[in-house]
Amino acid sequence: MMYLASGKERCVVLGLYIVENNTTVRATASRFGISKSTVHKDITQSLKKINKSLYLDVKSVLEKNKEERHLRGGEATKKKYLSYK
Repeated sequence: MMYLASGKERCVVLGLYIVENNTTVRATASRFGISKSTVHKDITQSLKKINKSLYLDVKSVLEKNKEERHLRGGEATKKKYLSYK
């Protein structure tokens, strides 16, 4: 678990992590030991006010993740049922 101060600093660190590692909100939350809702709120509300260009980069990563979400779910289900055989 990584300690992050709240406020401006945290949302910028979270945004940079998402863009650099192309991660999901869930993966980012688990990496920093905070809740998904905190990550989501920081990168959609706080970051938009503090660093608009980083916000737009993060938004594009999140949109790509949203488009691929159904594919990841299908793969997880496929793995689950293949493990039963």
